[in-house]
Amino acid sequence: QVQLVESGGGLVQAGGSLGLSCAASGRAFGIYAMGWFRQSPGKDRELVALINWNGANTYYADSVKGRFTISRDNAKKTVFLQMNSLKPEDTAIYYCAADPRTWSVLQTLRSYMYLGQGTQVTVSS
Repeated sequence: QVQLVESGGGLVQAGGSLGLSCAASGRAFGIYAMGWFRQSPGKDRELVALINWNGANTYYADSVKGRFTISRDNAKKTVFLQMNSLKPEDTAIYYCAADPRTWSVLQTLRSYMYLGQGTQVTVSS
């Protein structure tokens, strides 16, 4: 069982930066891939970034590639999402997620086994 709590959301101007954190509890954290999803009103949930259990592999949606960076600290059971050059279309609720399934499967899913409560990110133009 994994519990996830996001923090760091807020309001930022276009072109600005914001960092999200996700604190996890549960003994299995170190073996789970971790991801960040986002969802805005009227749109499907989108996988934004994914990192494998030891941080060696990452995946990014085309819409954020080159602007967002996912990282993790297994000793602190924390996952981070650094968001730079933010655009108004990045406005959404961002969810931290964890799942033990295979890397190739995780890139295709719109939700993972464990999901946080979400944090709002608003980018003004």
